[in-house]
Amino acid sequence: MLDPAIRVFFDERQDTWLKKNLKSTMEDWQKNELKIKCEEVFSFENWLPNAAKRSGQISISTHPCTFSHPSARKNKNGYVSSVINKTNYCVDGFLKTGNTTVAIDALGNAAALDVYKFLTLIMGDKETLLNHIENETILAKELLNIKSESYDVLRNGFLEMTAISTEKVTSSKIKQVFFPIDNGYHQLSILTHSGHLFELRKRIDTIRFSEQSKECRDLKRNGKFSATGFDELFNLTTIGYGGTKPQNISVLNNQNGGKAHVLLSIPPNIEQRNLKFPMNDFFRESFFIQDCKDILFALHKLFKTQYNNHHIREGRDYRIQEFVDRVADKMWSVRLIENQVKSSPDIKLKAHQKIWLLEENQQLRENTDDWLEKLTSQMTKWLIQNYEKLLGKQAIKQGEAERLHIKKIITDCKEALR
Repeated sequence: MLDPAIRVFFDERQDTWLKKNLKSTMEDWQKNELKIKCEEVFSFENWLPNAAKRSGQISISTHPCTFSHPSARKNKNGYVSSVINKTNYCVDGFLKTGNTTVAIDALGNAAALDVYKFLTLIMGDKETLLNHIENETILAKELLNIKSESYDVLRNGFLEMTAISTEKVTSSKIKQVFFPIDNGYHQLSILTHSGHLFELRKRIDTIRFSEQSKECRDLKRNGKFSATGFDELFNLTTIGYGGTKPQNISVLNNQNGGKAHVLLSIPPNIEQRNLKFPMNDFFRESFFIQDCKDILFALHKLFKTQYNNHHIREGRDYRIQEFVDRVADKMWSVRLIENQVKSSPDIKLKAHQKIWLLEENQQLRENTDDWLEKLTSQMTKWLIQNYEKLLGKQAIKQGEAERLHIKKIITDCKEALR
C-alpha cells in the first residue's frame, strides 16, 4: 500500500492540471474527456517514466552556484559541479552546515520542479521518497513496479538527480578567493548554503508573523498583560535572488519567492568618550581650559576692577573655590574609568597624582597629606598660567602675594580632593 503523501501529491497535481485546462465555456463531454486525459497523464504507468526521464534535468545541491551568479551554472567546460555536503549532525554551538536540519536545495530546468517535489515527499517514517529509492525499500519497489517500464530504469532515472561528477568544474562567475595553505594557496569558490539561508527566513517569519506574536502585539496595543511576550527583529535586510524568475536560481529560492532575510551585521557602535584616563599628567590630558573658561573670564573681570572691597574679594574667592569644584568633578569622572586602564604599564603619573587618582592608593590618600600639598601647588600654578594664556596681553599679572592667596583658598578646599 502506497504512502498517503504520494496519493496527496498526485491528487493535487490533477486538481492543478484540471483548473488550468478546464474552461467554463466547455461542453460536458469536453470536460469529461479532459478528466479522462488527466487520469491518464497522472497514472503511475505514464507519469513515473516521464518523471524519471526528466529527473536528470534537476540536480540536488546544498550549495547552488546560481546564488553567486544566475549564469554560473554552465561554462565552456560543462555544467558546474553540484555540491552536496553530508556531515554528521553535531550541536557544538556553531551555526554551520550540518548543525541545522534544513531542506536540500536543487537547481535546473524549472519544468522539472514537480519531479523534485515528488522525490522530496516525506513518507510516514519521516524519510524522503528519494531516500527510499536509494535504499531500495519495499515502498520504493512497490511504487516503481509498473508494467510500462522496468524497475531498474525508473530507479536509475530518478537517481540521476543525485549524480555527482568525479571531475570538479567551477565557473569564473563565482566569487573566488585564495586561501593560504602551508607555503602556497588553495583556490576556493565561495558558495551559498541556501538551506541555511531560507531556514533563517522561516524562523524570522515565525518570530514576526506567527499567531502568538500577533496576539501578543494586540495585547500590547490594548495595554493588556501578556505572560509570554514577543520578540522583535529590527534593521532586517531582504535580498532578492533571480528577479522575476526566482525558479532560475534554485528550487528553495522559487518556493520562497526569491526573497531571503539577512540580519543586521555591522560592527558595534562604540560610544565616543570625551574623557580618558591620564597616563602622564591629569592637568594636561584630562582637565583643560574649556572646563573652566567661564571661571577664568569671571576672575579677569574681578582682577581688572578699580575697586577693592569685601564684595570683590568674596567674589574672587568664590570663583577660586568654584575652580576647585570643577577639578573635583573631573577627578571623580576620571576615577570612574580607572578600571579601563587598571594596572596598565603605560600609566606614568607623578607620585602625588597616582595617590590622588588610583583606587589602589585609597588608604594612602585618606591618611596622608603630603600629596595634597603638591597637588594644591600644581593647581595654583595651573590656574595662574592658564588665566594668562587665555587672556593674553589683557591678563592682569599675578604677583607672589596673589599666588599665595590663591593657594590658600585652594588649600582650604583640599578635603574635596581626597
